[in-house]
Amino acid sequence: MAEAISSNFIYNIIDEDLKSGKHPEGIHTRFPPEPNGYLHIGHAKSICLNFGTAEKYAGLCNLRFDDTNPTKEDTEYVDSIQEDIKWLGFSWGDRRYYASDYFEKLYEYACALIEQGLAYVDDLTAEEIRAYRGTLTEPGKESPCRSRSVAENLALFERMKAGEFPDGSRVLRAKIDMASPNITMRDPVIYRIAHAVHHRTGDAWCIYPMYDFAHPLSDAIENITHSLCTLEFEDHRPFYDWLLEVLGFDKNTRPRQIEFARLNVTNTITSKRKLRQLVEEGHVRGWDDPRMPTISGLRRRGYTPASIRDFCERIGVAKSNSTVDVAMLEHCVREDLNEHAARVMAVLHPLKVVLTNYPEDKSEELLAENHPTRGGKRYVPFSRELYIEREDFMEEPPKKFFRLRPGGEVRLKHAYIIKCEEVVKDEKGEITELRCTYDPESKSGGSAANRKVKGTLHWVSANDALDAEVRLYDYLLKTDNEETTADFIASLNPHSLEVIEGAKVEPSLARTAEGTHYQFLRTGYFVVDKDTRPDRLVFNRVVGLKDSWGKVKG
Repeated sequence: MAEAISSNFIYNIIDEDLKSGKHPEGIHTRFPPEPNGYLHIGHAKSICLNFGTAEKYAGLCNLRFDDTNPTKEDTEYVDSIQEDIKWLGFSWGDRRYYASDYFEKLYEYACALIEQGLAYVDDLTAEEIRAYRGTLTEPGKESPCRSRSVAENLALFERMKAGEFPDGSRVLRAKIDMASPNITMRDPVIYRIAHAVHHRTGDAWCIYPMYDFAHPLSDAIENITHSLCTLEFEDHRPFYDWLLEVLGFDKNTRPRQIEFARLNVTNTITSKRKLRQLVEEGHVRGWDDPRMPTISGLRRRGYTPASIRDFCERIGVAKSNSTVDVAMLEHCVREDLNEHAARVMAVLHPLKVVLTNYPEDKSEELLAENHPTRGGKRYVPFSRELYIEREDFMEEPPKKFFRLRPGGEVRLKHAYIIKCEEVVKDEKGEITELRCTYDPESKSGGSAANRKVKGTLHWVSANDALDAEVRLYDYLLKTDNEETTADFIASLNPHSLEVIEGAKVEPSLARTAEGTHYQFLRTGYFVVDKDTRPDRLVFNRVVGLKDSWGKVKG
């Protein structure tokens, strides 16, 4: 695991600011999610950066919900976002805010712009505004409404607020420069009409500020020192600075926007719009489906807060976008679980083994270790009838197959050496049972336990094993990069979920709790799913034992 927080260009900027004497009251950041969906792995990077920066500099980090679009927002998303942040191990203390807290103040700022002749009410449609805006090589064209008087604009804006106009009929635009080489500065829309019930303010408002207007002003109101945004907001920074300047915020104390590269991960969808589509169209079983890259999905899948924070630290903070191999994320969770997950035995595809020379009325409790370094012991039952993995036996094995074969010997983990004497098949020729003998002198820990065989298998006692449902997950997206996929639905992996009914697990898992992690020996890391009931065990595979990223980086 990464032990120390490495430096990055953002920290270098903050260090220079502090060295110059700016921000004597300390560093203050914010995490400003929109409550219109569940957070995903990309947001985890932003959470770790914003809260982590505040922790590094003994400062503060606010949680502020950017709730300026009532048509897509819901308290369900507010609740899930708070749960995700807490789960990752961060706290906003008493600093939970909403952009809606400032609606009255933001309205006053908009009126102040109008009074300065820096904003106007426009009657153009959304399509006309786009057409008038121009291109990267051609300047925009001024709206016929741009020359309205201050008094007329104030009156129209008040009427917008009073609900006199239908949605889309008018907007308020900042008056900047329609010939600016930065298209964002070509009179951006700062207010629109939306007759919709807001999840906090109800129907008190029917006009709502745009993000580019609400965000810098909310930062300034909250005395944010460094506003950390992803790279898509780089072109918006001139408007951020322009707005705070013309409204009179002191250049020496107002917030500074800094952009960093967003997190893109191979085989992973990080578009909130696409994730919503997956949920609404039923391609997944909700926002917390373990195949989803949402933080709640990763949590249910069995990823740990420590592994996600470690991943975010390892990838660092860059100025240019890139794509991270999902194997690196898997490596981080595998490292964490290898350190903490107890070892148990589970057979996913059981094949019965009968030990013909083991007494029918006998059973015994064998001592097994819980973890190779953390220690701890438990007892596992052993009896005449066992289950092993079906793939651990082959009638005609290839070379270097060190598992069970006719006439071959293997050791059962924590137990005895057995030898396959007979293969029993049904009328279709399918193998239904192996009849074996065991060497009573080969018990693990016993005097003859040093007799060597090349293969060691996991197993469970047939009489004592518990039935379990095991869910195996693969990547939701077949392609490496969602951005290159025109129809991402067509690129969904049809084999992203395999459900195994009738798996067998050792009885020590009878009273296991949701969220408990285990390493199923020789199989992978698993977690107890929330669908588990007293009479039904359900496990999700978190990650396999193989570490492909570790091999690549080596």
